[in-house]
Amino acid sequence: MAYTLSARTSRWLHRLGLGRPELRAWALYDWANSAFVTTVMAAVFPIYFSSVAAADLPPAVATARFAMATTIALTGIAVAAPFLGALADYAAVKKKMLGIFLGLGVLATADMAFIQRGDWALAAVLFILADIGAAGSFIFYDALLPHIASDEELDRVSTTGYALGYLGGGLLLALNLAWIRRPDFFGIADAAAAARLSFLSVAVWWLVFSIPLFRQVAEPRGQSAVDERLGEGLFWVALARLGKTLRALHTYKQAFLFLVAFLLYNDGIGTIIRMAAVYGMEIGIPQNTLIAAILLVQFVGLPCAFLFGSIAEHLGTKAAIFLALTVYVAISIIGYFMQTAMHFYLMAILVGTVQGGSQALSRSLFASMIPRARSAEFFAFFAICEKFAGLFGPAIFAGTVMITGSSRHAVLAILAFFITGGLLLARVDVAEGQQMARQAG
Repeated sequence: MAYTLSARTSRWLHRLGLGRPELRAWALYDWANSAFVTTVMAAVFPIYFSSVAAADLPPAVATARFAMATTIALTGIAVAAPFLGALADYAAVKKKMLGIFLGLGVLATADMAFIQRGDWALAAVLFILADIGAAGSFIFYDALLPHIASDEELDRVSTTGYALGYLGGGLLLALNLAWIRRPDFFGIADAAAAARLSFLSVAVWWLVFSIPLFRQVAEPRGQSAVDERLGEGLFWVALARLGKTLRALHTYKQAFLFLVAFLLYNDGIGTIIRMAAVYGMEIGIPQNTLIAAILLVQFVGLPCAFLFGSIAEHLGTKAAIFLALTVYVAISIIGYFMQTAMHFYLMAILVGTVQGGSQALSRSLFASMIPRARSAEFFAFFAICEKFAGLFGPAIFAGTVMITGSSRHAVLAILAFFITGGLLLARVDVAEGQQMARQAG
């Protein structure tokens, strides 16, 4: 009986893309890091920043300063990413670099527990550091994917990682929400203290659930042993490899075209993730509604991430991404006309339906079109597109707020990112890109 149960469990895990220990350990990092994405990036911290740290500022100014902090963080990691990726591939330090950025993110998040009323500058600095830590760690996390998963496993492993992220981030956010709504029940002084405790809980969660990756996932072999420029030092070799990768992007033209498409449509996705709560606060959506809706996204997103993995298997990865972009167009329109809490809940359900699937399949589609031996370098450029995508949208929000005094008009601009990104995606020849990656080895 025990053997039968074990066999069933093994088959179930295989269907999810988690048939081997290293795949399970890798996917668990999504569970770990998503606590930061949900509680700090999307739900509790933006509201805490507006209502506590920047409480003495006008609401529109608080929104603009949060958007600028986001812009600074994303610019920093986008500028450093290509060099760090080249260094990680050359010297075989993907896991070490992941650990460094993980440590930065965890420490900055834990320090958020000290932010008090009026400390908007401290809050902005800690958010910048934590965001750099999270974004930097994901460069090297994503770069490990093509080393542990076969071509046939990429979509399943990537979407399961996102699904675990929704579940993990959702569970901790649910606990954080309970603390904030009923602080007296948990022996906490007030809602502000509960929010600060939430930040500390994210740091602990992120750190603890990252451990399996470092124990189970092997460091991919670097190329320093065969590089004829070894004597020149790591810095110059990494710089030379960066230049080589820039030239290679033109060789892998389908991967390059996909990157440009991803840059555009992911700008819309990133803006919705980062600015939804602050935008909701500005137009008068109640705080409890905002956090509850973001929690709803997590639990809607869990089954829908698996659903998009199945859609990709039957219709193709590119077609599944197109479906998600169509839904995002509807989300943008709802966001522009949004007036009530019910509108925000509807938008949250739609976001949960497509958010994880679109991003997971974008990651796996790109991984299938790049050479494995240079995954960190190529994923560094993927990260640039991802981070600059998150840069343009918040910058538009900040500029529009300063000019018009309202964020509502900037919401419609997001439509352009989805439409132009989708048009470029239509021109990507996935089969050609995957064939070139296989030939490179």
